[in-house]
Amino acid sequence: MGVIVFLGDSITDAGRTTSCPPLGNGYVKGFADSVSQNWNVLNQGVDGYITERIAEDLHKDCIAFHPNYVSILVGINDVGLIAEADTTEHEKLYMLEDSIRAYHEMLFDLSRETQAEIITLEPFIFPKDGKYENWVPWQKKMSKNIRKLARNYHARFISVQEPLNREIERLGHDAITTDCIHLTAKGHEILAKIVRDGFGL
Repeated sequence: MGVIVFLGDSITDAGRTTSCPPLGNGYVKGFADSVSQNWNVLNQGVDGYITERIAEDLHKDCIAFHPNYVSILVGINDVGLIAEADTTEHEKLYMLEDSIRAYHEMLFDLSRETQAEIITLEPFIFPKDGKYENWVPWQKKMSKNIRKLARNYHARFISVQEPLNREIERLGHDAITTDCIHLTAKGHEILAKIVRDGFGL
């Protein structure tokens, strides 16, 4: 049986560490329900995690399971910390560099210590009525850097922001996101399909 590990923050966690073990009630569960039983799907997302924390826990949360596939959705908590930091633009760029360095470490360790195919998912944000607008430039910078790292490591990069934006235009903001960051059940359903199509399983 093959192993697929999902790494991420609260969007991946989706309740799996509190009330809905082991896969949570979000896109990972939707993905698992749609693939063959030949795959053992593990949700290792943790609410509140930033990129550095996932990099620190990579061995016990991922590499130890000898995965065939690894999916990574992280970065929006990093973006929030950067955007809301009471510091200079120059210092914020240093904070972004720290996050990208941690992401680089993850991909380096995965490429060195596993044979897994790596899927990187774009972190996303859905501003409304001015809320979280200041996060958008940093989300774009984060996404651009993740895309570049994925290319350097021959990993897949799955664009998520624009597909979800199109669904917001079609269905309305509140149909997709609960708070401009997290997803509704419908949003998770759509993300599960995006991820499944990206895996190509």
